[in-house]
Amino acid sequence: MLDQALRKDFQGEVLFDPFSRGRYSTDASFYQIMPMGVAIPRGMADVAAALAVARDLGVAVTGRGGGTSQCGQTVNSGLILDNSVHFNRILELDAPNRRVVVEPGIVLDDLNRALRPYGLWFPVDVSTASRATIGGMAANNSCGGRSLRYGTMRDNVLSIEAIMADGRLARFGPVDGYGDGGPPAGLVDALLAMGRDHAALIDARIPKLTRRVGGYNIDALVPGDRPVNLSHLLVGSEGTLAYFTKIELKLWPLVGQRVLGVCHFPSFYQAMDATQHLVGLNPLSVELIDATMIGLSRQIALFRPTIEQFVRGTPEALLLVEFDEGEAHANARKLRELAGRMGDLGFDWRGQGPHWGGVVAIEDQRLQTRIAEVRKSGLNIMMSMKQEGKPVSFVEDCAVALSDLAEYTRELTEVFARHGTKGTWYAHASVGCLHVRPVLNLKLDGDVKRMRAIAEEAFALVARYKGSHSGEHGDGIVRSEFHERMFGPEITALFREVKDRFDPQSRLNPGKIVDAPKMDERSLFRYPPGYAAKPLKTAFDWSAWPGAGGGFQGAVEMCNNNGACRKLAGGTMCPSYRVTRAEQHVTRGRANTLRLAITGQLGADALTSDEMAETLRLCVSCKGCKRECPTGVDMARMKIEVMAARARDRGLTLHERLVADLPRYAPYAARLHWLMNLRNRSPVLARLTERATGFSAARALPQWSARPFRDAELPARDDADVVIFADAFNRWFEPENLRAAIRVLRAAGRRVTLARPLEGGRALDCGRTLLSVGLVDRAKAEGQRLIDALLPHVRAGRAIVGLEPSSLLTLRDEIPALIPGKATQDVANAAFTFEEYIAAEADAGRWNLRLRPLGARVLLHGHCHQKAMDVMPAIRKALALLPETDIQVVETSCCGMAGAFGYGVETEAISRQMGELDLFPAVRDAPDGTILVADGTSCRHQIADGTGRQAIHVSRLFDLALQEAPER
Repeated sequence: MLDQALRKDFQGEVLFDPFSRGRYSTDASFYQIMPMGVAIPRGMADVAAALAVARDLGVAVTGRGGGTSQCGQTVNSGLILDNSVHFNRILELDAPNRRVVVEPGIVLDDLNRALRPYGLWFPVDVSTASRATIGGMAANNSCGGRSLRYGTMRDNVLSIEAIMADGRLARFGPVDGYGDGGPPAGLVDALLAMGRDHAALIDARIPKLTRRVGGYNIDALVPGDRPVNLSHLLVGSEGTLAYFTKIELKLWPLVGQRVLGVCHFPSFYQAMDATQHLVGLNPLSVELIDATMIGLSRQIALFRPTIEQFVRGTPEALLLVEFDEGEAHANARKLRELAGRMGDLGFDWRGQGPHWGGVVAIEDQRLQTRIAEVRKSGLNIMMSMKQEGKPVSFVEDCAVALSDLAEYTRELTEVFARHGTKGTWYAHASVGCLHVRPVLNLKLDGDVKRMRAIAEEAFALVARYKGSHSGEHGDGIVRSEFHERMFGPEITALFREVKDRFDPQSRLNPGKIVDAPKMDERSLFRYPPGYAAKPLKTAFDWSAWPGAGGGFQGAVEMCNNNGACRKLAGGTMCPSYRVTRAEQHVTRGRANTLRLAITGQLGADALTSDEMAETLRLCVSCKGCKRECPTGVDMARMKIEVMAARARDRGLTLHERLVADLPRYAPYAARLHWLMNLRNRSPVLARLTERATGFSAARALPQWSARPFRDAELPARDDADVVIFADAFNRWFEPENLRAAIRVLRAAGRRVTLARPLEGGRALDCGRTLLSVGLVDRAKAEGQRLIDALLPHVRAGRAIVGLEPSSLLTLRDEIPALIPGKATQDVANAAFTFEEYIAAEADAGRWNLRLRPLGARVLLHGHCHQKAMDVMPAIRKALALLPETDIQVVETSCCGMAGAFGYGVETEAISRQMGELDLFPAVRDAPDGTILVADGTSCRHQIADGTGRQAIHVSRLFDLALQEAPER
C-alpha cells in the first residue's frame, strides 16, 4: 500500500524489493533493521510528497545520507529516504560573507571542492568526508579532527529549513530574525520558556565540553550574549524533530601551508598525560595513533609506505600535532616550540629508556596528506582484523577534560581487562575524545553480555569524570537508553518534551534519543540469534578469514559499512557508483547483498538469482576495492565466486561463451581476420549480430591482426634470462607491442625466450576470460598449465615478463588463490609487468640501455589492476629513465571498458559514462603532440572510442626512443 501511494506523486525511485530493503537495513553500526521500503527523492517536492504519504498512513520516516552512522541512527523499520543521490545541490553561495546554502544530501568533499576556487572551505573535517553528507553531519552534530579550532557542526550552522512532522515548512535560525516562514510562534515561545525556566538545571547537568553531542542541545535555548538560534536545537537531533531541506553554513578561509610534528612516546599513558601540555601551544589539531593501529597499518599495502616515512622505531603511541600559522617561518617556530615542550616533558630522543621519544617534523604537504589519510582511516584499519572478534563501537567516543584524559584512559583500559579484552585507541586527543573499541565477537551471547557490562562501567566512569558519554558519533540506538543515567531524570524529561512538541506522533526516526530500545537487544543486531551462513562450495582459497565457504563468509563480513567506496573523486573505487550514485552499485551495497544472501535472509537460491546478478552486473572487476577498501573487501574475486555458482546452476549465454573462449578460438579467427573484421566496417552487420552475440553495435570490436605474433618469432633458448608471457590480447590483436618489448629487452642485453606449454599445443593462457564468466574449474586448469610451463624457468632464475596487466597480474592474484602452494607462489614472485622488470633492473644497477631523448609530453593512464596491485610506482620509475620526457599521470578511476564490459549491449552506455568521469576529459585536454600511454588493451580501445585519439603501450614508447637512438 505504501509503495503504491508513493508512486503516484513521487518522481524519484521507489524501492520495495527485498534486495533493496536489505541494502538499507544497515549502517556502520552493528545494527540491522529491515525497512518497509526505500525512496530516493529528486528534490524537495519528492521529500514533501513522501512525508505526506507516510504521515497519512502512519509510517515512520528516517532520512539517510552516506549511511555511515556508527550508532544506528540511519536504520529503522519504516520508510528510508536516501538524500545522497539527487537531493545534493549547492543552492546559494555568498563568498564575500562566507556563507553557503546547501541541500542535505551534498557530500562534504564535494562541497569543499566547489568552495576551493573561492579560497573557502567548510572545516568540520570528519574522517568520512568523502561520503558524509552535510545533512547527516548536521543531524549528528559532527565534529572532525580540527574542532579544537573550528568547533562542531553546531558552531558552524547558521540556519536550517525543514519540513515539520505536520507537513509545515519552516526556517529555524536566530529567534530575533523571524518573519514569515519561521516555526510556529507557540513552539518558539515554549522552547524559549524552557531555556529560561530551566537554565540553572541545564547549566548544572549538561557537561561543559566541546565534545558533548548526546541528547538534544537544550543548552542552546538558554539566554546568553547572542540571540538563541533554534537551528542549533535541530543540530544533533538525528532526524527526530524535523526533516532538513536546506542548511545554511558558515565558511572559513582555506588552511594554508601546514606543518606536522609527529610526537613519539614509549607508553600510551605518557602520550595522554602530555596532551594537555601540547594543546597549550595552540595547534590546529592533536590526533592520536596507538601501537595497534601502527601495526595494522603496516599490514595494509595502501598505508605501509606512509607509515615507514613518519614512524621512528616502535612507539606505543603517537600524537600528530598540526600547526597552521600562516607563514613558513611562524610554522617553523611552532615546530621548535613543540620540540622544546616535548624536551621539557623528557622526550628528546636521548637513550631508549622510559622517556624515550621525540618529534619527527613533517613539512612536505603531500606526506602530511597521506598521514592524515592513515589517521582518518583509523576505524577501518582497526576493523581490518581477519578474525571473528572485531573492535566494536559502543563506548567509542566518550569525552573528558584534558586534565583527566590520562587517568580516564588508564581506568577504562582496566575495565576492558577485567572483561577479558583490550581496546584500540586513536583520534582526537586535543579535545579529550578518543575512539576506543574493545575487541568482541557479537555473534556470541557471552560477548554481548560483556559489551553490556563494559558499557555500564565505562559510562559510570565518564559520569564520575563529569564527561560526555557521546563525544562525536551521537546517540542512535547504542547510547540513547543511557541518557537518564548520564543527564538525570529532569534533563531527559526535557528531551521528551522537546520531542513531543516537534513530533507528537513520533513519526520521525523513532527510537533515537528518546524511547530507545536496549542497546544490546540482539534482534536488532546485524548478527541476531540464529545468524549463520549456509554451506558454500567455493573455488578460491578464503582460508585467511573465518566462516562458511572456507572463509568466504568472513571475507564478505569484512565490510563494516564504512562507505569509503562511496567516494566520488580520487583513487579507483567504485567506478560504477560514481556514475549511478546507487547503493546497489557500490562495493558496500554488493557486500551487504552477498552477506544477506549467504545467510538466507533474501530467500532460497538468492546467491544465484537474477537479483544478485543485477546487483553485480555493473561491477567492472577493477579491483580498486582490493587496494582502497580499508578493510580489504575484494569484490572482484567475490563476483567470480557468484558467477561460478550461477554458471553451475544456469549455464552461460552465447555472449559469455564468446568472451570466455576467445583464447581458444583466436588462432582460427586470426586466419579469417578479413572476415572477422568485416563486422566493424559494416554497421548493418554489427546490428544484425548484436542480438545474438550480445556485443553492442555502437562499438567497434578489437581488430584482428593480419600478422599475429607467432611462437617462431622468438625461438626457445636454454641460456635465456627473460621469459615473455604472450597474452591472447597482444598476441592476436596488437602483436606490435610484443615485438617492441622484445626489441627493447634485447637492446638492453637480455636473452629473451617465449613461455611455451610443456607438451606443445595451443598457446598458454592465464584464464582471465574464463574467470570473467565464472568458469573457475577451467580457469584453474589453465592456471595449472601456465604454472607448470613457467616453473622450470623460475627455478632456472629467469624473470617472467608480461605486457597485459590483467593477464600478468592474474599470476599474482587469482591463480595463487585458485592453486595455493609453493610452486604457484614462486612463479607469482618471479612475474613482472614490463615496467616492473625495467624498474627492478634499474634499481639493481643492471639496466644500462641508452635511449635518445623523446622531448615529448607523455600522458599516462594506469590500468585498474596496476593500481590495485601497487604497480604504478614502478611505472613511474621506469618512465623516468626516458630522457627529456615530461611524464604526467592522469588521476582516473576505471576507464570503463574493463575487458568485455564496455562491449556489452547492456553496459556499453555506462562504460562511456565511466570514461567521461576523468579519463576522456583529461585526454581531450592534452595538447597536440602528447603521447598517450596505456598498458591495458581495453584502456587503449576505450580512449580511441571515447576521444578519437590513439594510445600506445609503454613497450612501444621505449621502442620509439630505442629506434631513434644512434646505437642499437
